[in-house]
Parts: sequence; structure tokens; C-alpha cells
Amino acid sequence: MNLLLEIGCEEIPDWMLAGALEHLSAALGELTKNLRPADAAIRTDATPRRLVVRAEGLIARQPDSEERVWGPAKSAPAPAVAGFAKKQGVDPAQLEILSDGKAEKYSYLRKIAGRATTEILAEALPQLILKTPFPKTMLWPGKGGARFIRPIRWVVALLDNQVIPFEIADVKSGNESSGHRKLGAYRFHVTYENFEDQLRANFVILSAEERKKRIRAVPTKYKCDTDLLDTLVNLTEWPTPITGNFDPEFLNLPAEVLATVMKVHQKFFSVVGPDGKDGQLAPKFVAVTNTDGDPDGLIVRGNENVLRSRFKDAQFFWDADQKRKLSERVADLANVTFQAKLGSYLEKTNRTVALVKELGGNANAERAALLAKSDLTTELVKEFTELQGVVGGLYAKAQGEPEEVATAIYDHYKPVSMDGDIPRGQTAQLAAIADKLDTLRGCFSVGMIPSGSKDPFALRRAAQGIVKIVVEGKLRLPIRQLLGGDAALEEFFFDRVRYYFREIRGFKYDEVNAVLAASSADLVDIDERLTALQQVRPTADFEPLAAAFKRISNILRQSGLSGEGIAVNPALLEAGPETTLYQRFTAVADELRGLPDYASKLERIASLRPAVDHFFDKVMVNVENPDVRQNRLALLYSVLTGFSTIADFSEIVTTSQENK
Repeated sequence: MNLLLEIGCEEIPDWMLAGALEHLSAALGELTKNLRPADAAIRTDATPRRLVVRAEGLIARQPDSEERVWGPAKSAPAPAVAGFAKKQGVDPAQLEILSDGKAEKYSYLRKIAGRATTEILAEALPQLILKTPFPKTMLWPGKGGARFIRPIRWVVALLDNQVIPFEIADVKSGNESSGHRKLGAYRFHVTYENFEDQLRANFVILSAEERKKRIRAVPTKYKCDTDLLDTLVNLTEWPTPITGNFDPEFLNLPAEVLATVMKVHQKFFSVVGPDGKDGQLAPKFVAVTNTDGDPDGLIVRGNENVLRSRFKDAQFFWDADQKRKLSERVADLANVTFQAKLGSYLEKTNRTVALVKELGGNANAERAALLAKSDLTTELVKEFTELQGVVGGLYAKAQGEPEEVATAIYDHYKPVSMDGDIPRGQTAQLAAIADKLDTLRGCFSVGMIPSGSKDPFALRRAAQGIVKIVVEGKLRLPIRQLLGGDAALEEFFFDRVRYYFREIRGFKYDEVNAVLAASSADLVDIDERLTALQQVRPTADFEPLAAAFKRISNILRQSGLSGEGIAVNPALLEAGPETTLYQRFTAVADELRGLPDYASKLERIASLRPAVDHFFDKVMVNVENPDVRQNRLALLYSVLTGFSTIADFSEIVTTSQENK
């Protein structure tokens, strides 16, 4: 049997659809896990006016089951036994005497008839729907009523083609759906099989991927912003792209300004210029309507008029802002609050400039740090806040600042995500790091530490941005020193380091732990050691040697050896495996000094494996002679510490450990 559940309501905000579908899929999967094969599909779809979930292969009813019920002890008086039997609805003679593992008791194996799947779903679906998590919910149809993101107007609930009966806030489930608000029928019958076809006949495309293809299917070459595309897909049920024009005189404005006005304020796509070069626009736009077209051009003309007004505003703000240079605006930052306990943006600017100097930045980097926040006082940024930083870079270039300075201001908020680009050039990278570092140090100094999902100053993003810039920009910076000795900030920051190398770069968690345990002072060096470790790990000797190093680490820990001031006495070494290990250790240690890269060094360290294995096969460490025992521990300590400067091999999880 196949389940169809459609929750029809007023328009749901586009950014809330994904979370709602994730909940419905997980909740329905849990509810039906014993009612369908494990590999049976659960599908979810959504439009602004409906949430849809479908489950295939459900059984008609639960299988019958048995439950053993335990009663009084074997020694209990007859009335107690009779009472237990009566409660189970049986004669006392039908009871069994069994041991529950502690004592012998009367018991009864109760048979439980399986419930019909329709009955189970009818009971559970109302709460499953109403428990869908949304940032905000509406209460209707009055005090004590149902809560949902928007009022529910209809519910389709079918098991095959049988209605699953339930009710939510006076809305009864049934087999009637609703079409497009303007183009489709108000109500029409559906079955599991014809559901999508019936929706399509009423101008609703259920599949988000199909709506996406429909939006893309326009001959105009436009800049298909992924975020905007996803937004428009979730705002429409029957998307139709249309093309409009604007006055070419507006192309005098920077492309970034035009594209932002079109995307953020109008949800239009920018159109690439005739030569197709990135950044050059044509005087056109692509809008997406939730209709079946615009035969009379009324929608296009309306959009063109609105866009003209927006562009005129942007042109006015651009021209007005040019009357004062960025350098003249720096003092105005005293009137713009950064954070109540951390002062104004002028104070932040001064701290950032000082940090650029601490980072070893040049004069251009210092100049960029000084001017970076000045665009917060401009009219264009006040109107289009998404352009902060970008506007500063554009103004700096227009006002004759050096190219390096303009680029650094333009890029100093980058990267905006872990998939985004880092700032271009070392000057921009140092300015961006200084800005983010000041935010981190300042917020932690006043106790504003992120907890759970709360992170109002985006400190996680700031820390991750620094990590990404430092590693990918190959900047050799003393990270721990720059964190100012704040233990909480260090812990927070290196959590982000681990996240970057694991989730973004794809290194295994134990590799990251091994390298950071050896040293975490230089992120570029960490990257190089991780790359080498990943390269050498598949070789035959590496994991067995790592297992041996873990064994050495355990032996040393149990011995209580501190390692301070101890050295191997060659005279106390026994001929054979012990001497061989010492000789191989000293030889490999000498060889490492002449090797050019970490991969070569790790390969040489791995070559020590036969000598280590032979030592453990033939030599007992904890012998009675205290001098010999201490010398063998010193040898193991030397091997462990001598070769753990690249990575702490005892942190590596070997195949044998994974299989336990």
C-alpha cells in the first residue's frame, strides 16, 4: 500500500520549506518503520502552498505480536494469583510458572492483535503534522487552537485510495487537493496514482527540480545565481521566466550595484553582456512570474518601471556619496556602534590597524584596514546593506586609492562561506584576518562566546574564515600568539581548525588529531603534514607502526616515566633486536634531517616498523633489573618522541581497532 499526505495551506516562506520536509520525512519514516520494508522509499516535495510526503510499500496492518506479562511470585497466595489471572482475562490454570532471571513467578504470554495501518496513521498524523518545527507559528482558529506556520486549508491523506480519517482545526482529511491560486481549480479529486498529473493539470508543478528546469529554460544568457534560483523555485508553483530591459545609461553604475538591486530587491537575474565576460552586464533582466506567461507585457512593464526607480535611487546615492572621500568618513565611525561593550566602529578600526601591524602587513594593508568600515556611513550602504565592503572597494578605486587598497577593502569580508573565495592577494588577506581576529578577541574578552545555535556576531564564520585564508593563502602566522593567550578562544578556534580539515578538506578525524597533537602553531605546516600523512597512510608499514606506537605510548604511561632528563645508555643494550632497534632509530633520525618533505620523512619513519615489531616479539621491557628496565623505557621514549614531531602516531586508528 502507498501513502499520500498533502498539507495545503497559505503561502509558506520559501526558506522554511526544506526544514519542514526534513521533519516530515524523518517523522513519517520513524512512524512507519515497522510498516514497510527498510528500503521502501519516502519522498517529499513542496511548493509555497503545500507540503507533500509519500511512502511506498506499507503493509495493511501490523503483524500480531506476543508480550510476556509477569505476575506474583510462585509462593504468592491463591487470591493474588487469581487477581492477576482476572486482570489478563484468563483462568488461573492458563498461567505459567517461569523464572524471570531472579525468581520463579506466574506469567502469561499475551497475544496482541496487530492494528490496521489506517488506524495507526489516523491517530498519529495530526500530531506529526502539528509538530513540524518552524521558527514562528500561527495560532488559529482561536485561543487554544492549532499551531502551524500558516493556516491549514486542506489535507489529502490517502492509503492507496482510502481516506485516512482525521481532523486538524476543523479541517477534515480527504481526497481533494487545490490547484494554483489563480490558474487552477479550487478543489479536485486526486488518487495516489494521478496526484502529480492532476496538480499539473491545475498549473502546479510539484517537483522542485522540474520548476528549476523551467526557470532555466530561457534563451537569454543570464547570471544564474544559485541562491536566487532556489528562492524562486520555492516561491512559485508554475514559474515562467520573462525578460525585460532597462536604460543602458544605468550601466555607468558598477555591475555589483546593479546586480544587487536586481537580486535582493526585485529577485531578478542579471543578464550577461554581449561579450560574455564576467562582471559585464547587458541592459536586461530575467524575472520569474508565478503565472502562465505575460502575453500583453503588463508584468514586464511593471517590473521595468519599478527597477528604473530602484536604479535611480542607487545612482543618486552613488553620486551623493562621492562628495566625501572614504578617508574623510573615518571619523564618522565614532557614531556607529560596533558592540556596546566593545565601542564604536572607529575603535574597532584602530584595533584592526594595530593588528595588521602585528601581522606584519605593509602600508597598503594598514590603509585598507583604516578605510574598510568607512562605507558603513555611506548612503548606498544604508540603502543596500548587502553591499558593505564592496561599496568601500568601489569607492576607494573611484577616489584614487591604490589598487591593492581598493581590492583589500572590497574583499575584507571574504570568505562568506567555506565554499567561497578567499581575499585576493596578501594585502587583502591580512586586512581580512585582522578584522575577523579583532571581532573574535573582542567578543571573547567580554564573554560573548557562542553557545548552541546562538552566534549573533558570526564568530564561528570569522574563525573559519581565518583558518581558510591562512591555509589557502599559505600565510605563516603564529596563530596561538595572535589569539592573545585566551584559553577559551584557543579551544574555540581549534575546533574550527578541526572542522576545516575534516569537513572541508576531507582528512580523517584521527589524522587531524594526530597532526594537531604533534604541533598546532602553524596552520600551513599542519596542512602540509596532513597531506603527507594522507599520502603515506595506505603504505604497508604505516598502520602497523602506528599500532606499535600506540603500544609504546601505553607502556610509557603505565610506567609513569616522565621523560625528563632520561637518555639511552648503549652499554646496557642487549645484542639482537634491542640493539638493532637502537641502531635503526639513530640511523633513521639522521636520515630525516636531509629529507626535503614530510612525505619522504614519514616513509622513512614507517621503514622502522620491522625493527619495532622484532623488538616487541623478542624483548621484555619490564624486566626485574631496574637499570635495564629503565634503559628500555628510555629507548621506547626516544623512539616515540623522536618520530612524533610530524604526527602523534598513537592517535591513528588502525584497521584492527576499527574492526573491534
